[in-house]
Amino acid sequence: PGRPNCLNPECAEDASKAYEELFAQLDTNRDGKVDVSELKAGLTAMGFKIGKGVAQKIVSSGDQDKDDKLDFSEFSKYLKEHEKKLQLTFKSLDKNNDGRIDFMEIKQSLADLGVEVTKEDAKKILKSIDVDGTMTVDWNEWREHFLFNPATNLQEIIRYWKHSTVLDIGDSLTIPDEFTEDEKTTGLWWKQLAAGAMAGAVSRTGTAPLDRMKVFMQVCSNQISLVGGFKQMLKEGGVTSLWRGNGVNVLKIAPETAIKFMAYEQYKKLLSTEPGKIKTHERFMAGSLAGATAQTAIYPMEVMKTRLTLRKTGQYSGMFDCAKKILKNEGVKAFYKGYVPNILGIIPYAGIDLAVYESLKNFWLSRYAKDTANPGVLVLLGCGTISSTCGQLASYPLALIRTRMQAQASVEGSEQLPMSRMVKKILEKEGFFGLYRGILPNFMKVIPAVSISYVVYEYMRSGLGIQK
Repeated sequence: PGRPNCLNPECAEDASKAYEELFAQLDTNRDGKVDVSELKAGLTAMGFKIGKGVAQKIVSSGDQDKDDKLDFSEFSKYLKEHEKKLQLTFKSLDKNNDGRIDFMEIKQSLADLGVEVTKEDAKKILKSIDVDGTMTVDWNEWREHFLFNPATNLQEIIRYWKHSTVLDIGDSLTIPDEFTEDEKTTGLWWKQLAAGAMAGAVSRTGTAPLDRMKVFMQVCSNQISLVGGFKQMLKEGGVTSLWRGNGVNVLKIAPETAIKFMAYEQYKKLLSTEPGKIKTHERFMAGSLAGATAQTAIYPMEVMKTRLTLRKTGQYSGMFDCAKKILKNEGVKAFYKGYVPNILGIIPYAGIDLAVYESLKNFWLSRYAKDTANPGVLVLLGCGTISSTCGQLASYPLALIRTRMQAQASVEGSEQLPMSRMVKKILEKEGFFGLYRGILPNFMKVIPAVSISYVVYEYMRSGLGIQK
């Protein structure tokens, strides 16, 4: 009721008339243009719920002459294009073509995109759109709900909740991103991977000193304190020595991301029982296998990273020198030291990460998703951070063993311990907490790493022109 029915353009002439009326209502100062504040005030007055930043988004995406205002032609063009997109989404959701969307159709569409929601959640999403209380949504309700809401499609609504792999905490054991079909065809996926890789590079470089400290604490059998450790590093090699090993660490992002992504797509095809759909446990298996494949391919770089991080001044002149010396002194086998604990670590990490994330997500949806399915950046980053922190806690002892095995250079007289013996030795000498050496700098770098990678990712995305 209360809303002007100028939003039901039946046919083209009516449409432009409807748009004209609407435009006239919005253009309060009558200068023939609608700016952000007019749009905001006008839409709110008409009873549209608009989120923050929405008006700005509409103006920016419709504005062609870059004056940050919309004139009538820009305005109607935006609405027409937007409506076209909405119609496509509506059609793709309306599985039985009865012109209405019910909650099972929503549930199904989300499942196709790899998001499992309960019936209750699907009903909730539906209720937020449904005006007349019939528990189904027809085209008019759909259009009115989304016309001034830049989220053109359900995929975006879901994308809010896709477990984003933007958060680079330096341990890349997460399950790869899902890409929708249209993202694959439009080449959006490589841009997103590139943006993610860049974000990872900057955030790893930003937190490298803490990472180096962690590796030292994991490997040295005598206790080092944070401050004392940094002092020692500065004394030994100056400020730049804090970034030792960062080069390889950044370089391995690109091949690892690419291999993981390709492998993931292949494993998904292999493992899914029915083509095009993938269940949560199948996704988890595909993700873990993809992670293992990528790790196997780039594992020598991991060993080099550890060696370069721990190097003394002048020990290796660079990456190739390091590789040459390891080959000469220890043979090819050395490049796969610590491989077993590393692969074993993927499973508890990815499993716990996914489980915690899903439960946090469902908790948030059931508690707070009143008006919107979009939790906002902080909640998403929070959920992602907590879930990967839990994953790290579980797999940390394995990571520590891996690092120690990588660091063991076969010098005559130093014993090469297999995994089980090493765990026993650590437990005997240092007790249970010996397995968690270096976890303090590890957790100290989580929040800066997440924040840096998020900010860089957003900048990269707008730079590469990936619209949200």
